[in-house]
Amino acid sequence: MRFEFATAGRIIFGPGTLGEIGRTLREQRTRRLLVVHGANAERVQGVVDFAREAGVECTHFSVPHEPTTDLVVEGVRLAREAGCDGVIGFGGGSVIDAAKAIAGLAANPGELMDYLEVVGGGRALEKAALPWIAIPTTAGAGTEVTKNAVVISREHQVKASLRSPLLLARMAIVDPVLTRNLPPNITAATGLDALTQVIEPYVGTRANPITDGFCLEGMRRVARSLRRAFENGAEDAASREDMALAALFGGLALANAGLGAVHGFAAPIGGMFPHAPHGAVCAALLPQVMRINIRALREREPGNAALRRYDEVARILTGSEKATADDGAAWVAELRTALQIPTLGYQGITAGDIPVLVENGSRASSMKPNPIVLTPDELAEILSAAI
Repeated sequence: MRFEFATAGRIIFGPGTLGEIGRTLREQRTRRLLVVHGANAERVQGVVDFAREAGVECTHFSVPHEPTTDLVVEGVRLAREAGCDGVIGFGGGSVIDAAKAIAGLAANPGELMDYLEVVGGGRALEKAALPWIAIPTTAGAGTEVTKNAVVISREHQVKASLRSPLLLARMAIVDPVLTRNLPPNITAATGLDALTQVIEPYVGTRANPITDGFCLEGMRRVARSLRRAFENGAEDAASREDMALAALFGGLALANAGLGAVHGFAAPIGGMFPHAPHGAVCAALLPQVMRINIRALREREPGNAALRRYDEVARILTGSEKATADDGAAWVAELRTALQIPTLGYQGITAGDIPVLVENGSRASSMKPNPIVLTPDELAEILSAAI
């Protein structure tokens, strides 16, 4: 057995932890800060106030959609021109991915395409990123504790990663209070993304004892709290705390054990359909991937330990000690329906897109840790069922 584990330099979790910003910036001796946020700049005002009280000058940069190569390049230009010596990413996974990429590139020579995987040069970063702080406002992606930033190349119609241990955040502040007012549709999509990210690393080929613990506890919290968070919104603080923690656990797991077929497809889908929300795509795919993986394992590798792990997933999700792998897949499918997650067809994906998505998905880095190598026909069946 051999594995590695890497994460953010420091993780602070809990209600009210957003107030740690000022002290942290003073400790880092930050003077000029690039504040990366979503389309609504008003939401980040509290962060800006804490920073200014600490004597830090702030420059705003808005990320209104999933980060594209052009958007990241513009952010790097702004950070360099403003002389920023620190970065904060305050928002969902797209915002934090953008902040991560900007912090890394602003401290290194060259351009984004020199370093981007698949469509770029894949060059390794030479210097540590600017000190940056991740503050998630959704409970799904877990990117606050990962070492890669996902960027859309519209020219190539793909999502590709900027990846390096040097990209890990100096600090991740996970304050569940920030997620309490999420609308139901975002709660549902990000929550099922979080569930995906504790199931795929657990059943995948790179699972290890450290990530297993995060995955199992994350599944328990999603099972008892996602539906409650969806139905009760801001009124159920405990369910929001559970989901924020599950998302964090998912980030810790995926960063160190990889993912699987759901995310193997999510990358090319995101590149071809950039307006399709990542969480909703994963949510539509998850029950179908579970079903096909379980069937393929039984047919071709009945002794694979992943089958026993799928049984354990089912027991946790259903709360029944008698549950089997099939029950787990059915539970996820029922939850997807209850949370009103749209199909891939709603995102504009048609049967005509299946061949290219199968081809691109089979080559995606996230597909490699899937518990079994799926055939092209099986991959096509997953997409067809999700459409």
